[in-house]
Amino acid sequence: MDFSVKKLASDAGVFFSRAVQFTQENLGQAEKTELDAHFENLLARADCTKNWTEKIFRQTEYLLQPNPSARIEEFLYEKLDRKVPSRPTNAELLGQYMLEAAKDFGPGTPYGSTLIKVGECQQRLGGAEREFLQTSAISFLTPLRNFLEGDWRTISKERRLLENRRLDLDACKARVKKAKAAETKAAAVPDFQETRPRNYVLSASASALWTEEVDKAEHELRVAQTEFDRQAEVTRLLLEGISSTHVNHLRCLHEFVEAQTAYYNQCHRVMQDLQKELGRFSSSFGRNPGSSPDPVASASSPTASETDVLQIEEVQPPASGTRKAKVLYDYDAADTSEMSLLADELITVYTVPGMDSDWLVGERGNQKGKVPVTYLELLS
Repeated sequence: MDFSVKKLASDAGVFFSRAVQFTQENLGQAEKTELDAHFENLLARADCTKNWTEKIFRQTEYLLQPNPSARIEEFLYEKLDRKVPSRPTNAELLGQYMLEAAKDFGPGTPYGSTLIKVGECQQRLGGAEREFLQTSAISFLTPLRNFLEGDWRTISKERRLLENRRLDLDACKARVKKAKAAETKAAAVPDFQETRPRNYVLSASASALWTEEVDKAEHELRVAQTEFDRQAEVTRLLLEGISSTHVNHLRCLHEFVEAQTAYYNQCHRVMQDLQKELGRFSSSFGRNPGSSPDPVASASSPTASETDVLQIEEVQPPASGTRKAKVLYDYDAADTSEMSLLADELITVYTVPGMDSDWLVGERGNQKGKVPVTYLELLS
């Protein structure tokens, strides 16, 4: 108990000494040991790294998980060291609703069959998103979090310790300065009181006491200087390790970009395949789902595709109605009435009276055929 009280009193004395030194420095009444320019640059670089890493980390979290309540839930599970429950992505939920709706509307109807195709596509998009989120969390978010919660906390702790060592050092310098000033003043007293032996003895005793106080203060100064230098070296090594942190974060950034590129490429391919599939059947969307072809009429009259061919071959394009169009995606013709397309090529297009609005007639040299509007960018 006695030891604890002494230690408590000692710690309180050290804290008070640091507080006094810190206050006097801010008031301009005490000198402050300045760090060299290289050390100051390391400190500034470390602070910059911490601040921007924190901002990038937070914004990446918002990008990968926009739902704030979900982020809080994941954070709590991580702090409790429990596995985060798996939840479906928004695209997967949308796909699930579309598939369930298709069952009620009838999978054999145009709307129901299209809902199935789009719903399955949304589920594939959701699976790609889930894989992207997991990859990004492991390869990018985790290293940033480890730096903020691990390396940076260690650096901050050592920096606070260095600041305490500096305050102790400057407080010792101030005590040495005061002790030497008092010693000089005590040593000068006998010169003015040589006729008074009693005062001379007292002055000599005071001088000896101040000399002893100077020696003690200088010893404490040497100890404080040694501790400060040792702590400065430890902190400097940690700060120089920021360069390694940058290298590690650079590698993680490359991995994040690769994961993002793979994810968007996969989404693009999935949507292109869906668009092509829907484009092939878009002419059937306008038919009455309950109608059935007349067998007599079918035998005596040309089919829809044959009619389109006759229209395309017989109808000449109006001179004022032709436009140039840029092809956005590759398209494979489903039958002889259609014309295959290559991405980025330019073709001439025009409309034919009575033709489905989702289609245009396209021309490329001597080739002519129906082309889906969704695959084109009409140019003025």
